[in-house]
Formats: sequence, C-alpha cells, structure tokens
Amino acid sequence: MTDDTHTIRSGGLTATVKAQGAEMCSLRNDAGVEFVWQAEPAWPRHAPLLFPIVGRLANDELRHKGKTYRMTQHGFARDSRFHWAERGENRCVLVLEDNETTRALYPFAFRLTAIYTIDETGLDLSLTIANTGEETLPASLGGHPAFNWPLQPGLPKESYTLTFANAESSPIRRLDGGLLRAAVEATPVKDTVLPLSESLFVDDAIIFDRIESNAVRFAAGASTSTGPWLKMSWQGFRELGVWSKPSGARFLCIEPWRGHASPAGFDGEFSDKPGLMHIAPGAEERLSFRIEVASS
Repeated sequence: MTDDTHTIRSGGLTATVKAQGAEMCSLRNDAGVEFVWQAEPAWPRHAPLLFPIVGRLANDELRHKGKTYRMTQHGFARDSRFHWAERGENRCVLVLEDNETTRALYPFAFRLTAIYTIDETGLDLSLTIANTGEETLPASLGGHPAFNWPLQPGLPKESYTLTFANAESSPIRRLDGGLLRAAVEATPVKDTVLPLSESLFVDDAIIFDRIESNAVRFAAGASTSTGPWLKMSWQGFRELGVWSKPSGARFLCIEPWRGHASPAGFDGEFSDKPGLMHIAPGAEERLSFRIEVASS
C-alpha cells in the first residue's frame, strides 16, 4: 500500500484505486483476467470520474453571474488528487472538496465522495455530491470506465456485444466538435443487443440520452461460456455513453452519466445548461454503479 494507490480484495477479486482522480486502475480476478484497460498510449486513462461536467462546454467556458471560467472537457475531478478518508481490506473512501484551485474554475462549494467496495463477484462505486455552500450547486457527474476489448486475447472484437436489460428503441445522440448535435439518429441496438465493431465509433461516442435500461452485459457470444464477461448496472444515472476509438484501440468505455455535453448552439449561463443536477444548499445527490465480473 502506498499513499498513491490502495488495493481492496474479496475472495479472488482485487481492485486498485488511485488517489489521483479517485480512479480505478485495475479489476482482476484469481484467474489472472484483468478487466480494466491499462492506460496504454491509445488512451492514457483507466476509469476517470467526470465532474463537475460531463462532456464539453462551448469554447470550454463556464459562465456564472457575469463571469467566465475555463472548464475543459469532463471537468477537473479526473485530474485532481482526492484524499483518503478510509482504506480498508474490502473498501476505500476518497474525498475531493472545493479549494482555491477548483474555485478558480468552478465557483461553487462542494464535497465529492467516492466509496469503492468489493465482494467476491464485483465492485461497487458509490458517488455522493454534497452542496456545502449557500447557493444552488449546478453539476453533472459521470463514470468513464474503460474495459479491455477483447476481454480474452485472441477473440475478435466483433464477437462482442452489449446486451441491455431492456429493449433500447429510442434514438441516440452524437457529437459535433464535442457538443451535442440537435439531430437524433436511429439506434444501432437491435431489441436489447448492440453488436460491437470499431466502425460504431467513427462518429465518436454513442449517447443514450433516453436509456431504458439500468444494466448492460459486455461479453463475447450469447453464452457465458465464451470467456470472461462483465455486467454493469447503475442507479441515479440517466444517460449512458459508449465509446472507443475506431483505430485499433483495444478498449471499450461503458459510461453511466448524469448529464451530457452542451447542446450545439447553447452558450448561456451554466446553471441553465440542459442535463444538470441542481443541488440545494445542505443537500446531496447519490449515484452508484456496480461492475460484476466472471471468467466464463
């Protein structure tokens, strides 16, 4: 154990979390399967937390009460060092609070708490945003975990699918210059199944802003016997992003979101941005997701 990372374990499952960004950087089972992308050059992150925005603001500018602040894509939490509030055998707690650096970018008081808990079949991440200030806190929050794709070396990437808990017939959204296009597109999901291929991501992420499911399974083939698989489920999140790079990058991001990029053409007050939570002084919002994994 170092001050930079902490590993939690239960049964044959281990997870390692970094203080930098409160980022999970490994989820491995006793069969030696690493489920998390190892931040290779194609995308040098593992599973960043997105706060206080998800996606991008127009011109990377946040406007509040006549002032303009620089806020780059996905916010600052992923590049901030959290402090350890608890470091146990199967649980760890990390906290980020507003400070001089964050207030120069985001003029609000907050406390963001990330609680990782592991058991024999999976990992839970519980996220709480508390408004510690005296004005309404406008914020978004998202997960951005990247998983190895394929999970089993030697399997073609095209053998993998995402299978949703419910049919996903609503249109999807796409991005232009990092901003949400006004036009919608037909969903690539066939009933509950999204066949995966690199070509899906030529036009950037697939954004489900009317998601019907609260769980999705990432696996090769239709049965659990075709190598390692994982299932993500979530509570409190209202959108889902699915993303990779269409250039041979061997990862797939499955991203529960509460919020999304600014719509193209929106350039108003940050508090008026669509998709935000508005947290009253003294109140808090809790969101969570779980990653269940298995070798076969």
